[in-house]
Amino acid sequence: MKKVLTFILLIAATTATMHAQKKWTLKECVDYALDNSISIKQAQLNRESTEIDKSDAVGNFLPSINASSSHSWNIGLNQNITTGILENQTTQNTSVGLNMNVTLFDGLQNVNRLHRANLAILANQYQLDDIKDNTSLQVVQAFLQILFNKESLKVLEAQYAVTKAELERTNELVKEGVLPRGDKFEIEANLATQEQQIVNAENALRFSKISLAQLLLITDYENFDIAEGNYMIPSTTIMNNTPRQIFEKSMEVRNNIKISEANIQLAEYDLKIAKGQRYPTLSGFYSFNTRATNSDIFAGFIPDTEDPFNTIGFVEGTGENVLTPNFLRVTEKSDPLFDQFSDNKGHSFGLQLSIPIFNGFRTSNNVKRSEIAIERAKYNLEQSKIDLEATVNQAYNDAKGALKAYEAAEKTLLARREAHRNSTDRFSEGMMNSFDFSQSKQRLESAESDVVRTKYDYIFRLKILEFYFGLPLTDLQ
Repeated sequence: MKKVLTFILLIAATTATMHAQKKWTLKECVDYALDNSISIKQAQLNRESTEIDKSDAVGNFLPSINASSSHSWNIGLNQNITTGILENQTTQNTSVGLNMNVTLFDGLQNVNRLHRANLAILANQYQLDDIKDNTSLQVVQAFLQILFNKESLKVLEAQYAVTKAELERTNELVKEGVLPRGDKFEIEANLATQEQQIVNAENALRFSKISLAQLLLITDYENFDIAEGNYMIPSTTIMNNTPRQIFEKSMEVRNNIKISEANIQLAEYDLKIAKGQRYPTLSGFYSFNTRATNSDIFAGFIPDTEDPFNTIGFVEGTGENVLTPNFLRVTEKSDPLFDQFSDNKGHSFGLQLSIPIFNGFRTSNNVKRSEIAIERAKYNLEQSKIDLEATVNQAYNDAKGALKAYEAAEKTLLARREAHRNSTDRFSEGMMNSFDFSQSKQRLESAESDVVRTKYDYIFRLKILEFYFGLPLTDLQ
């Protein structure tokens, strides 16, 4: 038993360690977000609701069938349904019925509702895809932010190591009398500043990891990390296209345009449905009913032997009585229940036509509202196109500007490295004071940071542009 428990604990510890050591790739992050995002799950529920709406639309073509049944007790003075005489009695009556109604014509409202339901499913799918795209873009941005913070931290740590080595060399030069003692204080101040910058960079890296983990709904922030790699500027031909070409392509692939177009079609079907209310409605109906009772049933008449005749008048002149024979009603026990149901069954069927004449302007106002909704949907589409074109142009200019900034930052870095190399030689020979040397080093550090910043800014701007062009977001190489 102890061996089994030890084995289980070993497996659990190994699994936890593997999970803690997991490095998330960009594709894994995007896929995980698409599977677990609350917004996406809500959109999926909305799509399921539209499927139910379609089922309702299909059901409108089918007949409505309802069964009914009742059983009643009558106690006290009631009319005998067999003899028609009021009697003190207790009776039981049972009735069973079946009704069916089907719409044959309603101004094509049911047809248009079905078409609208199919279109609503498509529009909802566009909305779901749009949410997925936006979620993917957010994950890419958060992923690139972590990469930027990691590389920035590496640059600061490398700068710190260089500054620390320079401080050691400066101490030796001070001991040898080549440099004055005050020169090392400037380097020590720079070293303290870099230590503070490293702490800030570590915090920024931690917060960026938390941001991505929250997007993925992962709560183990401390053990969450992404896979590192040598992410270079991706090779792409997207910049070979003009902004107009990218915009035209985005018109074909962006879901917000498809949503706006679908909303116009939905509004048009709403108008057709509203106009259909002006037409007559023709429906067919069928009804089946049967009943049973426990009351005695009428069997016939027999002469009344105790009072065989009844005087109904007199003969004029003679005064003789005019007599009529008396009869007694004869009843029998009611038939068995199912025999009564069989004998008392009845059917009715027919057509019913309803012609709308006036309903307080409701139909005409619904038509007007639907026409306004169409115009509003058309304006929304035009505005979506304008916004998309502006966004594409802005994204193109941002990417173009980010590329120039990155290229300029690289050129500046090369120049700063050469200048700092010269400053280092002069400082070592005592030909430059510590303040000027510190300024040269700070310019180099700023240039190195600018290269990292502009690099990832350009990568993200490219991904945005590719996003509007319909290219996959998960490829950073």
